[in-house]
Amino acid sequence: MDFIDLKKQQKNIRDSLDVRIKKVLDDGLYIGGEEVGLFEQELSVFCGAKHSIGCSNGTDALMLALMALDIGPGDGVITVPFTYIATLEAIAAVGATPVLIDVYDSTFNINPNLIEKAINESDKKVKAIMPVDLFGLPARYRVINDIARKYDLKVIGDAAQSFGASKDKKKVGTFADITTTSFFPAKPLGCYGDGGAIFTDSDDYAQILRSLAIHGKGSDKYDNVRIGMNSRLDTLQAAILLEKISIFKDEIIMRKKVADLYRGKMKHLPIKFQTIPKDYQSVYAQFSVIFNDERTRNNIQNELKANNIPSVVYYPISGHLQSGYKYLNYKKGDFPVSEDLGSRILSLPMHPYLEEEDIDKVLRVINNNI
Repeated sequence: MDFIDLKKQQKNIRDSLDVRIKKVLDDGLYIGGEEVGLFEQELSVFCGAKHSIGCSNGTDALMLALMALDIGPGDGVITVPFTYIATLEAIAAVGATPVLIDVYDSTFNINPNLIEKAINESDKKVKAIMPVDLFGLPARYRVINDIARKYDLKVIGDAAQSFGASKDKKKVGTFADITTTSFFPAKPLGCYGDGGAIFTDSDDYAQILRSLAIHGKGSDKYDNVRIGMNSRLDTLQAAILLEKISIFKDEIIMRKKVADLYRGKMKHLPIKFQTIPKDYQSVYAQFSVIFNDERTRNNIQNELKANNIPSVVYYPISGHLQSGYKYLNYKKGDFPVSEDLGSRILSLPMHPYLEEEDIDKVLRVINNNI
């Protein structure tokens, strides 16, 4: 059993993939080929954003968004410690400071009730809020955007795990001033290498983002009007993603069916699921459960491993406790919800092609050891 089975997906689209890849090889335009523009168009059609800009990866996407908003040294960006480190890393990389607040123990996403206190107490000039849509579930953007308007802040959605998700039928990519995502192979929409994208409805931001992603390009590649970076989505990855996005809507439905099977079969157990609020649709980048204590979690993970069933702990060490971020001067106990979730959480195999018999195998191990 695979944690994420990309082989099954590839088998279904292999012939079409081969055609797309062969075209790129025949054309010889490995950077800036027509597939990049076509894929960006498909992204906008899918999510409803006016502008979709491909880039090298999800971390670059975050950095480009921060750079486009002129966020740098002396500035603060509110985000959470319960996330992959790239969220904090991008903020630090542009010279700004992560200003951390805790998450809900229900949705695992940023708790907006803590934002205003963080703004008012920070010794940095807070310029943006960066919610993380954990495990494929959008954060509470309506509330977050209201707070941002009150304090004249920008919102950058870290949707690395949530592209394809929605709230009230409005899709991720349209909730924030700028939204970023990742096409890392393990993501719900993933390529066969690194890739990312940025979404915005602002013509001005889109123009700046496209420039920043190509060395601060102006009218041509030798006209550099700003300090940028080298962060282009290459043509081969765009071609692969063009094929994958054609089946993405179906795969989102399949992911929900897998999640519903897990929930239905585990509802009698003393475990907790990520809460999916009414009118929200997750893309279930992960299916994660919370056990009563760390010992139970660790024991079950060991038993799963003994039965050749993969599982992953996301995230065992919260960002504020990572050694590279000691300079932020946070300490153990500052974010109790994030720390508690990290000690009891376990992510189980999740992908659109997971069979019910595989779910039953997972459940047998958990039932026998909980």
